[in-house]
Amino acid sequence: MKVRIVLDVACAWSFLGFTHYLRAVERFRAEGGVVETGFLPFQVAPDAPTHGEPLREVHRRVFGPAAEERTADFTALAARSGLDVRFDRAVFANTRAAHGLIARATVQGAGERTAALLFDAYFTEGRNVADPAVLRDVAARSGVDGDPDRDSDGDAAAVAAGFRTTAELGVRSVSLFLFEDGSTVSGARSADAFLAALREADGAMARAGNAA
Repeated sequence: MKVRIVLDVACAWSFLGFTHYLRAVERFRAEGGVVETGFLPFQVAPDAPTHGEPLREVHRRVFGPAAEERTADFTALAARSGLDVRFDRAVFANTRAAHGLIARATVQGAGERTAALLFDAYFTEGRNVADPAVLRDVAARSGVDGDPDRDSDGDAAAVAAGFRTTAELGVRSVSLFLFEDGSTVSGARSADAFLAALREADGAMARAGNAA
């Protein structure tokens, strides 16, 4: 069974939803289920700079006086899921190159781990995910072959194709989980909810196969 996820590594809700999804996938595979995760790119801030700037400053410009309360609420919510979200150190940066790395990693069977490490880099470690050095480090830790500089053309082509698919699907917000049976799950659902969705989609595909 295949699941395609539309997300952005600069989206905190994508981070939470993807984390819950991975926990559900681990349980699903432990039950004997087989699932292949693919990714489609989305950018919440396509005009973000590659040099990066403090995310806290961006939040203050966008949300004004409510910024601190909004980020504190999400930080507390994420902590209940065991995530260390550090808006105070996060670097607001363009994620297009990060999507390129995810695309290359997915072809090599390392998409899930690469996406998880990029989320950690952005929201916990305070690293600039547009920096080629950061991407090389994530690739090395994920076991992904290739270099962001040398393979930039191929990565860019894969991302461009992914954006076309995302546009054709009419996606306007993330995260969105597209199951092979045609069902979808949106947002940061619980791990239990994702597990139920995986089981249901798996069962639907099995029933369709038997009917054929």
